[in-house]
Amino acid sequence: MGIGVVILIFAIASVTNSNNNNNGNSNTNRQANRNSNSNNSSANSNSNENSNSRSTLTSFTDDFSDKTLWGTGPSQYGNIFYQDEEYHMRATKGGYIVMYSPDKKDYNDENATVRVGLRSIDGNSPTSGYGLTVHGEKKTGYLEDYGFLIYNGDEPKYKIVLHKAGNESKVVDWTPSSTIRTGTNPNQLEVRIRDTKMEFYINGQFVTSIVDEANYKRGRVGFYTSDVGEVAFDDLEISK
Repeated sequence: MGIGVVILIFAIASVTNSNNNNNGNSNTNRQANRNSNSNNSSANSNSNENSNSRSTLTSFTDDFSDKTLWGTGPSQYGNIFYQDEEYHMRATKGGYIVMYSPDKKDYNDENATVRVGLRSIDGNSPTSGYGLTVHGEKKTGYLEDYGFLIYNGDEPKYKIVLHKAGNESKVVDWTPSSTIRTGTNPNQLEVRIRDTKMEFYINGQFVTSIVDEANYKRGRVGFYTSDVGEVAFDDLEISK
């Protein structure tokens, strides 16, 4: 495999210095995972119940200006690359990809607030969603995490999914949301984690909360996209 190169999940892509994961058709729970990727990330804060009112928050930020951190490369399952100081992802038709951050404590999300900007490049929002993952970990080669996903097409909506033992299930089904900006307009996703409680925000507005019934509690942040629409992530922040 060349220097600093790893195969993305399920032979998804060549990866540079990281831990990566990739999956096959989210709507049918058909999956497969394999391999790794690594990176550096960021900080966060906001307002509302359980917001960052703690007095000694520490923050970490990844603006994707360093192109050596996250894994990149094409494969039969899609393509991942840096462009214009953003992190771009595109899956194949009917498939999806999950990319976890590097295995570094800065990216650990235990009792953290995680926030990231994201946008659809051409306004063709991935039909099965794209967004932020938390509590990411691979166990015996399979993804385990929660995914906070949006669809920002003509009828914008969000959902929350759970990956466990390589299977994807819905925790919150597609829910319409007027807070999501459509087309190529950027959005911001945020997850506030306090023990087993997780609160979800879109563009600073609270949308829902859940209990971590899988009892993950901690892991690495990551990104998710599905189908062929190209998306970009920027300004990842993690506050603890």
